[in-house]
Amino acid sequence: LRGVGIEVRGAKWDTMLLHYLLDPESRHNMDFLAERYLRYSPIRIETLIGKGTRQLTMDQVNVEAVKEYAAEDADITLQLKHKLWPLICEQGMVELYEKIEEPMIQVLADMELAGVKVDCDYLATYGVELNSLLTQLENDIRREADEPMLNINSPRQLGEVLFAKMQITDKPKMTKTRQFCTDEEYLLSFAGKHRIVDLILKYRGVKKLLSTYVEALPLLVNGRTGHIHTSYNQAVTATGRLSSANPNLQNIPIKTSLGEEIRKCFIAPLGHTLISVDYSQIQLRLLADIADVHAFKETFNQNADIHAQTARRIFNIPDDTPVPANLRRAAKTVNFSIIYGISSFGLAAQLGVSRNDAQNIINSYMAGLPEINEYIERTKQFALDNGYVLTPLGRRIELPGVKNPRLRQYALRAAINAPIQGFEADLMRRAVIEINENIVRPNSDTIRMIMQVHDEIVFECDASHADEMARAIKSTMENITTLSIPLVAEYNI
Repeated sequence: LRGVGIEVRGAKWDTMLLHYLLDPESRHNMDFLAERYLRYSPIRIETLIGKGTRQLTMDQVNVEAVKEYAAEDADITLQLKHKLWPLICEQGMVELYEKIEEPMIQVLADMELAGVKVDCDYLATYGVELNSLLTQLENDIRREADEPMLNINSPRQLGEVLFAKMQITDKPKMTKTRQFCTDEEYLLSFAGKHRIVDLILKYRGVKKLLSTYVEALPLLVNGRTGHIHTSYNQAVTATGRLSSANPNLQNIPIKTSLGEEIRKCFIAPLGHTLISVDYSQIQLRLLADIADVHAFKETFNQNADIHAQTARRIFNIPDDTPVPANLRRAAKTVNFSIIYGISSFGLAAQLGVSRNDAQNIINSYMAGLPEINEYIERTKQFALDNGYVLTPLGRRIELPGVKNPRLRQYALRAAINAPIQGFEADLMRRAVIEINENIVRPNSDTIRMIMQVHDEIVFECDASHADEMARAIKSTMENITTLSIPLVAEYNI
């Protein structure tokens, strides 16, 4: 409708979003909800337009048939609203819907319509560079294997070379079809031990960059706007985080130098610049607030280095001694792993230490921060008793696996982080709503919100106003709620 100049106003009782709040792990499409709540099976769209290669578009269907389908859609949606809204009221989610979910519809419409400008010429140039690297890696792998005709993309041939010919392990893992396993997860267990495996992993990484981003992104540029317009999904993740599809703009690589180069393809038009604003260590700050962790609060209130302080605590480093960089990195891993309920086995793999050492680190961490252990035990017990956990703003995060003995441990680990990640998602939604309402819409000739990636928001802004706008956005994000410790946002232009 926006594309033809029509702006939707008024209250929007979106039945998909209402049901998402009530039962986030379930399906939310209208046909499913009609059968579940109304005991009614609506006309299937396939009966009108078919499916597959012969599928029609709606304008090709007989108007009489479309009339029945469209009228039924409107009727069923209204009936669902009458069923779902009382349940929202019953479960105390009115404010969550009215203050967060409903206003987000407007924000996402604005953001999707704005889109992101992509430098296709840059991607083409980078594609040549990556293809050249791919050829070089192919030659190196064949030389290492002493197999000039090896098809690196054939799991069967690759498995024969690695495990039958080169025998990189005496107990190779097999697939269900009795072939040698060569999937990425398995090959990663040999990384750093065999040069050929490192080359194969790099080859696959480069190939994925080419197919997923370098070659795919230019095909998604809208011919009319010259921008890529992703679809943000408001009702997918159980914790309330947005997800992005066609393309997924929340998964652009950053962990490798080759992947980082992909980010350079996102640009602003002439005379404009990009502004990126993100929360600093938000999950640890929320943990400090929710679990009332005194040591963390003191560190954040003094604006000190939380990872250095953790390193001092778990590795017994005196206050007057500088923290070595490797121990700070290890402490950072521990800080973020603990809030995901990591086991000693998992932490040992991440830090490259023995399981016994990892358990000692966890014990030392918990001894110095007893409130975190209390929070973990309290949250697990609530999850076991209720089958879900709640964010401070009342978002309900279901944990269906918690009642299943086989899945219980995994579900309980998820329960530890869910209220924190859910609270982060709630605050981020509140921030983008307020920024859109008070900064972006009143200055629509100057600035547009173009991306939201977990704890980061990206804007396209008139270069002459970028500093002023970035400071206003930073201030809004930092003051979106009142906690016992400050929220900190940082920006880059």
